[in-house]
Amino acid sequence: MAEHPYAALPPKAFWKTAVATRHYADLEDLSGPIRLAPSDRVATAGSCFAQHIGTNLATRGARYMDAEPAPEGWSHEEARRHGFGIFSARYGNIYTARQLRQLAEEALGRRVPAIRVWEKGGRFFDALRPSVDPAGHASEAAVLKLRARHLAAVRRLLAELDVLVFTLGLTETWEASGDGTAYPVAPGTLAGTFDPARYRFRNLRYPEIHADMEAFRALLREINPAARMILTVSPVPLTATASGGHVLVASSYSKSTLRAVAGDLAEDHEDVAYFPSYEIIASHPGRAMFFNPDLRSVNLAGVDYVMRHFFRAAAGFGPAAETEADEPICDEEKLERYAAG
Repeated sequence: MAEHPYAALPPKAFWKTAVATRHYADLEDLSGPIRLAPSDRVATAGSCFAQHIGTNLATRGARYMDAEPAPEGWSHEEARRHGFGIFSARYGNIYTARQLRQLAEEALGRRVPAIRVWEKGGRFFDALRPSVDPAGHASEAAVLKLRARHLAAVRRLLAELDVLVFTLGLTETWEASGDGTAYPVAPGTLAGTFDPARYRFRNLRYPEIHADMEAFRALLREINPAARMILTVSPVPLTATASGGHVLVASSYSKSTLRAVAGDLAEDHEDVAYFPSYEIIASHPGRAMFFNPDLRSVNLAGVDYVMRHFFRAAAGFGPAAETEADEPICDEEKLERYAAG
């Protein structure tokens, strides 16, 4: 047989041997080794799916960071309802790279959003994380005081972590027209009032997202030169799209763009790795077996399968402790209430 580049490739390089002739549960080598050890201080942030990663890290003995623990005496359910223990800080869902970059800039004193507080029914909410205080606060000053405390916690987290696991979720965002501040949800959904003169829709493109992630990485390494990142892409489709297109097509655009950004960052930087949670759940050989009947939310079998692959790639962790799984808390999911029918 003539020698050529494909002659000596391993089985994982061919669809027939790596996928078509295997049961999906027996797939191997989906990820290379991940630089993550039980001794590393690890933090999580991102979209809803990132919550599963944080929970599994904590139950497998990782040094999982919690920069904003719940007040003493609160129940587990009450704490989660107020945004505690969901991610490594009480920032709520960070769906976009733009949000992540701007949060780091704000925590480091590089920017102050022009619109930080939303009002609803006489109560005041943190516009950058409107779901963490479901009942809101009595005054704008109270919101800003808590936000200052939150930003101090985020700064400590960024300075002290060894590894940040960030799950990219969306390309679509709503921003302030004046200064470009990106919000996790559209004003008027959870809190605030939508004013087209003050807010606008953006569907971020590859160059913008890549630039945001590069800027965040630079900020992180400025205060923590040894910090590393593990990037994933959420396999959860969009609840709704404001792009004007069909939500199925919009989801494909969003996820493929985010996947390309994450892959290029991992190729370009030794301190950045990519883990294929999106591919494991959403690729067609899975036949949607890991989705709930809504074909959107990921079932527990899917979460378990992703984490089995994750901890094969990150060696040295013990088995998961038996815990009752929490339902992820997702700001975007609340848009379903506006669907007709």
